[in-house]
Amino acid sequence: MKVTVVGAGNVGATCANVLATREVANEVVLLDIKDGFAEGKALDIWETSPINLYDTKTVGSTNDYAKTADSDVVVITSGLPRKPGMSRDDLIATNAGIVKSVTTQIMEHSPNAILVIVSNPLDVMTYCAYLNAGVDSTRVVGMAGILDTARYRSFLAEALNVSPKDIQAVLMGGHGDTMVPLPRYTTVGGIPVTELIDDETLNSIVERTKKGGGEIVNLLGTSAWYAPGAAAAQMVEAILKDQRRVFPCCVWMTGEYGISDMYLGVPVILGKNGVEKVIELDLNDEEKKLLSKSETAVREVKAVLDGMNS
Repeated sequence: MKVTVVGAGNVGATCANVLATREVANEVVLLDIKDGFAEGKALDIWETSPINLYDTKTVGSTNDYAKTADSDVVVITSGLPRKPGMSRDDLIATNAGIVKSVTTQIMEHSPNAILVIVSNPLDVMTYCAYLNAGVDSTRVVGMAGILDTARYRSFLAEALNVSPKDIQAVLMGGHGDTMVPLPRYTTVGGIPVTELIDDETLNSIVERTKKGGGEIVNLLGTSAWYAPGAAAAQMVEAILKDQRRVFPCCVWMTGEYGISDMYLGVPVILGKNGVEKVIELDLNDEEKKLLSKSETAVREVKAVLDGMNS
């Protein structure tokens, strides 16, 4: 098995490191446009193999897509963070250009690959990759919900003073302030979380989750990387091992929840073919209202990209 991670920055390198140490694939290729950057990161990771006791080979490449040939899964983390004075439209235009270029070159060398998109703005960059990949939408999936639910679950574990291993949760909608955590579907060791925590504390955790990325940026001055990198790696593992894990992922909607023709976060079964199935939950009126609000927000950003392509 072979995995390529495009973008050797913090998120990409973390993803490659997790994949290597967990021995998810035989080879992990790390690719970047900065001369020597991916090679250095890949070598540094490989030199931990005798310490961490794994044998997945990590290989670096400066913009040589030939080294990515015949990858089974490709993780795309490429893109620029939003800079001071940069409008949302500027960010979309810049990152869409990067994602389009990367996707086109990846598919030339790995036409059977499944793509996992991490680039921001996530929902629309996943859509951009889909437009340029020329493959079935089930093979292009975005990473957002796993990261968002991980934050939600870690905050709950802290508040309840329990192991995060025992907390399961579902989250829907776009990756951002309009995401829709679903406390009704959150359990702790099989116990509904609403039986273990008061409404005020739970609501504050939900709000913290929505702004989880911003909290990290305020603390570090840059975006998170450990959790996003690990989340992307978990998706790759589910695909390569055909685990059929139930994850919230950003996928192409074809009428589920009354939503069509856009990428949005919903619970899915993730396996060897990518998105094996979208799971439709029986949402109540309030949950439907929140999901509709999130859909509207993502459609507005999608419309910007569509306008650029028209």
